[in-house]
Amino acid sequence: MTQPLPFIDLAAQQARLGDRLRLAIDTVLREGTYIMGRQVADFERELAEFCGARHVISCANGTDALMLPLMAWGIGPGDAVFVPSFTFIASAEAPALLGATPVFVDVQPETFDMDPASLHGAVAHARSLGLRPRAVIPVDLFGLPSDYDTLLPLAEDLGLLVLADAAQGFGGAINDCRAGTFGQATATSFFPAKPLGCYGDGGAVLTDDDQLATRLRSLRFHGKGQDKYDNVAIGLNSRLDTLQAAILSEKLAIFTDELAARDRIAARYTAAFQDRCPNSIITPTVPAGYQSAWAQYTLRVAQRDQMMAACKEQGVPTMVYYPIPLHRQSGYAHYPQAPLGCPVSEQLAAEVVSLPMHPYLGEQDQSRIIDVVCSAVEKTI
Repeated sequence: MTQPLPFIDLAAQQARLGDRLRLAIDTVLREGTYIMGRQVADFERELAEFCGARHVISCANGTDALMLPLMAWGIGPGDAVFVPSFTFIASAEAPALLGATPVFVDVQPETFDMDPASLHGAVAHARSLGLRPRAVIPVDLFGLPSDYDTLLPLAEDLGLLVLADAAQGFGGAINDCRAGTFGQATATSFFPAKPLGCYGDGGAVLTDDDQLATRLRSLRFHGKGQDKYDNVAIGLNSRLDTLQAAILSEKLAIFTDELAARDRIAARYTAAFQDRCPNSIITPTVPAGYQSAWAQYTLRVAQRDQMMAACKEQGVPTMVYYPIPLHRQSGYAHYPQAPLGCPVSEQLAAEVVSLPMHPYLGEQDQSRIIDVVCSAVEKTI
């Protein structure tokens, strides 16, 4: 039987880090400060230096990283927060948990990221429903930064705060400006499968706003004031564990090298599929001046189920992110959407399929994946 390939190979990364990783963990165990130890501040400083943000406020997970800025901005009932329909549920869950109204916006078919025209229509529609448009959450889906050159001035014209969701896109860039520096704040996740992931849950908010950063540091720690027993606001218990911070520091040290490897692997995928299956596979689009973090390498194929079944038989794993757009999900179908609906999100949900993608994917394994995928697609034509 053909040996199945891993979808993401975290073991290869762990082997590369080796003694450095074990030493970092042992140091935390020896020092014994498991909550807000010095490694947390060290990692926050290192992450800020990496992407060029003024402040990094780590937290317990990526969903909290989305909630905390919304809380700091006072967003709640009666407020509209605009989110793409084609993404993971956390982007809509965060405003909904605060009592705000997520309003679903369609995405662009080439990049899978938020469509500015759909956003414009959604804002007008929200106002017609008596909602107050307050914020927009563009999502850097699959690693590609959103069209911030268009979205940022549009948001300013519409009076919207911009919370960039870089849970998948951290490490991406536009014209050498890294994710973490777009909009009033950026949220990211360190879930293990992310390009920069820890060994559990973790997240962070990045911002250049000094006052916002101060408020975020309070809100992640129960809303504490100068003294932790004098709470000045209602907050969360959302702190990054010291162990996870120490692990992330070691991973950040090799992150640039891993991003380059992801880019090489993606380029090889794209060249092969465009050469061998140009009429049956649509490969990802990366606009000029953009750099993707390649959290996922995602194709569009017409006969997806048959293609995935054929790949499974040959030991090549595939995944669908995401099979149901948010505006169609049971708990969210009652929320508003852009006036023209989200037809691109629905089409993508029926066509997308992601292939193995990680920095340690060797050329031999990648060739096997390409051969199996092309053969599978050809059988469905």
